[in-house]
Amino acid sequence: MVKLSAWGRLSHDEHRLIALSDRTQVGALLGASRPGIVHAAGGSYGDAALNPGGTAWGTRGLDRFMAFDAASGRLRCEPGVLLRDIQALAQPRGWALPVTPGTLLVTVGGAIANDVHGKNHHRHGCFGEHVSSLTLVRSEGQSIVCGPDHEPGWFHATVGGAGLTGVITEAELQLQPSHGPWLEAETLAFAGLAEFFALADGSEADWEHTVAWIDCLSGPALRGLFTRARSSPSPNTESTRPVPASQSGLSVPFVPPISLINGLSLRLFNAAYYHLHRRRSGRRVVHQRPCLYPLDGVRDWNRIYGPAGFYQYQSVLPRAVGAAATQAMLDAVAASGQGSFLAVLKTLGERAGTGLLSFAQPGVTLALDFPNRGPSTLQLFERLDAIVREAGGRLYLAKDARMPRAMFEAGYPRAAEFQRWRDPGISSAMSRRLMGS
Repeated sequence: MVKLSAWGRLSHDEHRLIALSDRTQVGALLGASRPGIVHAAGGSYGDAALNPGGTAWGTRGLDRFMAFDAASGRLRCEPGVLLRDIQALAQPRGWALPVTPGTLLVTVGGAIANDVHGKNHHRHGCFGEHVSSLTLVRSEGQSIVCGPDHEPGWFHATVGGAGLTGVITEAELQLQPSHGPWLEAETLAFAGLAEFFALADGSEADWEHTVAWIDCLSGPALRGLFTRARSSPSPNTESTRPVPASQSGLSVPFVPPISLINGLSLRLFNAAYYHLHRRRSGRRVVHQRPCLYPLDGVRDWNRIYGPAGFYQYQSVLPRAVGAAATQAMLDAVAASGQGSFLAVLKTLGERAGTGLLSFAQPGVTLALDFPNRGPSTLQLFERLDAIVREAGGRLYLAKDARMPRAMFEAGYPRAAEFQRWRDPGISSAMSRRLMGS
């Protein structure tokens, strides 16, 4: 038995970890060790990839590239391949992933299972839209090849299905043409949600990536930094720039005895971050790594929250009520005295996710990180839940660690339909909490 934890480090539970490294043997190994759940790179914040006291199937050993057509941009690979490694293979050949989340240190299988989205959702939607085919192995040994046009029921249940329909052993992705890793980026300071929405709406036509950091302690005036980026129009000039190291020397080497995120440190950090980046506002050419994946440059940054770990609370709200409901959530956070170190606000485009349980829908998404302070943090979440439910929103399964079942069923109206595609030999802490098994 080994102890496994999610990215939020809220628990450290023993699992029987079975490493999968040969895709031809996956069916036999699943049948001999079920029920279980896939645990790959450990990037899910909550309990979607945990099965305390039971089996976890490790898929990082299924990390082979199987085929790549440099003429069409079609890539076939195993599920344990990191998105970072796809970019390293594809970008020198003129291709790139159309959709990536805020980190490249997640696997293809995890990106599909959570139907991840990025800062360019208004342009390219979610990850699942760019999957042309996948192979799914069920715990009883059945192998299913499915895609948008072949066995679409299996496909739409698996994309965004939190790993509960089977184990992905192979996926084919359609990459997009790329000029390289350099971006033209611009950061703009704003005050208030009205100004944020004006910037977001005014940027979508010309800018591929849009996102905002907000100071959730700044009160009704709400100050923030809006960043927009697009592929650099001068790749020949930028090709002479030095490429940043793929991994910086920055790391959090140990878990401090208490959380480093508290009322004082949070106010100091937020003020320093805002004023520093406001002074650096304006257009510039930057590498995609610090622009799109800033936290990938600090290894084990999740340790700063101390031994109790942290929660991420990420919601999506319909646009018609998004401004009022977002303000109500920020007011509740301010009243609680529990601010967020990483507070990210973004609009999502007019396209829903591919899967039955995909998170993304048209509207506005707010992501907040909170140190785990026990009952007071959970009480805050209950207040936020009420706002999200009244607005007709939902919470992100990839980030969730405590959502009540009633809220899941209200936010995901196709949850009952999803049950027919479940693999009875697959179970996670999250599935038992939200679905009963």
